[in-house]
Amino acid sequence: MLAFNKFHHLKRKRPIRSIVSSFLVMIIIGTILLSLPISSKSGESESLINTLFIATSSTCVTGLSIFDTWTQWSIFGQAVILLLIQLGGLGIVSFTSGYAIFINKKLGLKDIIAVRTYTDSPVQNVKSLISTVLVVSFSCEFIGTMILCIRLIPKYGLYGIWLSLFTSISAYCNAGFDLMGIEQPGQSLIPYAHDPIINSVVMALTIIGGIGFIVILDIFLWLSSIKSKKHSHLSVHSIIVIKTTLILIFLGTILFFFIEYDNTLKLLTLPQKLLASLFQSVECRTAGFFSVPIDQEYDITKIITIMLMFIGASPSSTGGGIKTTTMAVIISTVISVLAGHTETTINKHKLNKNTVYKATAIAFSAIFLIFVSSVIINLSEIHTNISELSILFETVSAFATVGLSTGITSQLSSLSKLILCLLMFIGRVGPISLVLSIILKRTKNSDNIYPEGKIIIG
Repeated sequence: MLAFNKFHHLKRKRPIRSIVSSFLVMIIIGTILLSLPISSKSGESESLINTLFIATSSTCVTGLSIFDTWTQWSIFGQAVILLLIQLGGLGIVSFTSGYAIFINKKLGLKDIIAVRTYTDSPVQNVKSLISTVLVVSFSCEFIGTMILCIRLIPKYGLYGIWLSLFTSISAYCNAGFDLMGIEQPGQSLIPYAHDPIINSVVMALTIIGGIGFIVILDIFLWLSSIKSKKHSHLSVHSIIVIKTTLILIFLGTILFFFIEYDNTLKLLTLPQKLLASLFQSVECRTAGFFSVPIDQEYDITKIITIMLMFIGASPSSTGGGIKTTTMAVIISTVISVLAGHTETTINKHKLNKNTVYKATAIAFSAIFLIFVSSVIINLSEIHTNISELSILFETVSAFATVGLSTGITSQLSSLSKLILCLLMFIGRVGPISLVLSIILKRTKNSDNIYPEGKIIIG
């Protein structure tokens, strides 16, 4: 009994604390390194609030930036940002556990629980999970780098290798930082809106990084079973993630194409319009790269983008948002209630009520946090000409760790930047530290029996 209690105490407290602490330590170290004169191309130290903002955005793989990355930072500064992106995207837990596996060190109970907590994974074989995560991640980043080199080396020489590596890692980790300012500062991939290779590589890396480590492992095991003629099936979780992701990409592409056809897409040919629409649909949920000017989009397009950013990527991935599965559960619950069912069903499976409760709590908490933050930033910027929609756009982008912006980031006050830093941090570790700490916290007086309370709804 004592060992059992110790196990649950460790499960509930220490892993969450260590994961949150690892992100905080990375942000602090990144802030210090980016504050050094060597990090800046000008050779001068940048202000603490600005370096804190960039370090937070990099570690939380958001992509919001006060500066153009290529213009502002030296090779050393760019390397610091890329390292923060890699560590923040895959998680320091993955790297420490991966190192232990590499040197044939047996993972301890604390390491195993930390990995499961970080990845939100039910997978029992943690060693297989971590190995798959690291191998698939590094392989995807390497392949992406090699393909991008085909385009960028002929144009930029050997420096094209660094551009390709930076873009590949940033895309896979859903960060949205780029060095394409070498072409046009602050334009992301707009100069390459017509290039199918660069667009396809960035989109593919973003999708793979955004569907989640558990789905990647599940697909890997499924493909292996087909090869070995063992009839394995994808889990319900993986099917829901894949279906929801494809639906969101399709809807986003169609809406963006028709709404922006004669606006931000007007100078592109029809195939290029379709490519740009697909690219925006993929990137606006998770990564933050863009191939059309965001500030010139119609307001309705920005609202649609806000909704897609809010949903975000999938659980145990490098992306943020409330997650695709959360939205799928909420929508399925609404449909089930309207159909008069007493249980929520999805993909011919009944969902546990706790799953529905958690999804509702996550969505409501996110909406509340975004609302409060938007109000405070609006009050902080009340004497500026920044619109409420732009502030809401920025706030959702920060919370969902997307990184898209209408161009107001550099204009914000120090208070607004600090709030965005907090949002980025919560958006990255919130599903782990905030939500899981509530879920895993021992319920007080759980054995008490309360009388049923009847409340009229609707």
